[in-house]
Amino acid sequence: MGPLVLTQLATGLSVLAGAALVKSLMDQRPMMGPTQFPRCPSCSGTGRVACLCNRWSDGDAGCRTCAGSGRMACSSCGGTGSGRPIPVQISVRRSNGPS
Repeated sequence: MGPLVLTQLATGLSVLAGAALVKSLMDQRPMMGPTQFPRCPSCSGTGRVACLCNRWSDGDAGCRTCAGSGRMACSSCGGTGSGRPIPVQISVRRSNGPS
């Protein structure tokens, strides 16, 4: 084996070892921190809700929104299954006091 093959083999093994290490750390400590958003209360964390076509359906296979599954993306969480903060811009005006 030439030095190039050995270098590539060592690089590949180190990438696999790194991936195994990261996976074991993720299994031990699930991401639960300040960046983890709570489950969406509308869809219970699934990201999908019953499609509107089910309300008026006459037994057919669904609509374009749900692609025939009868479930569409949750409008509260956008299909992510977790709550997401709503960006708000707050403007404060200074009052100039009584004139």
